[in-house]
Amino acid sequence: MKTMTNLTIDPHVHSEGSFDGKEPIELILEHANEIDLDAICITDHDNHHKAVEAVEMAENYDDIIVIPGVEVSTKDGHLLALDVDERITPGKPVNETVEIIHEKGGAAVIPHPFQKSRHGVSKRKIEKGDGLETLNAWFITGYQNRRAKKFANKNDFPEFAGSDAHSIGLIGRAYSELKIEKENPGKEDIIKAIKHGDTEVRGRRAPLPKIIYHYVKATVRKTLYYTKKTIMLPLKELKLVKNLLQKLKNRKK
Repeated sequence: MKTMTNLTIDPHVHSEGSFDGKEPIELILEHANEIDLDAICITDHDNHHKAVEAVEMAENYDDIIVIPGVEVSTKDGHLLALDVDERITPGKPVNETVEIIHEKGGAAVIPHPFQKSRHGVSKRKIEKGDGLETLNAWFITGYQNRRAKKFANKNDFPEFAGSDAHSIGLIGRAYSELKIEKENPGKEDIIKAIKHGDTEVRGRRAPLPKIIYHYVKATVRKTLYYTKKTIMLPLKELKLVKNLLQKLKNRKK
């Protein structure tokens, strides 16, 4: 009779390698080990360096498996590339990026789908992938998680849960439980289980004050971005007009 192991993994963790992360790898590994997670995946935004560093550092820990990854900014929204230790070129269509991840031997999971404010991939763009994040710890009412779950069930996508942690206190707040037919599974067994969709979602919401702060900060950043673009466009047009007038003036001379 085969031994069945239930293994816990947080597949969506950010380090100081992300523009909005702040935690050093060593601290992340120590905390993940202390809260008894079996594995974590470091998924910094379009950056794989800290994930690779974490894999090397994990050799000093007996009870935590680290899987390298990247949260890729595709043309259509964010995409988690799991078990990938190199940069994935951002800006390509999401389904093409899924294929690139598969070619590199990794797994592709769509995080916080449908959420425009968080660069979630829209429903009409999702055709491929190894699963959907149907429990992301950053939620207030849970409506978007429920939408993701309904879509995943209807379209036969495996479900995943991830903390989307940007600070150590949130690591493991939401996590995935994998069922693996092996007594002491390793990284290869974890990736195989992820690709087979042998997952269950576990966890709870991040603290409400942190969520509100997160959304306020995102709103401010977005407002400043579009305000800057609105101001810059007339300035560019004015500069073009000035250049044109100068050329006409030079011709008259």
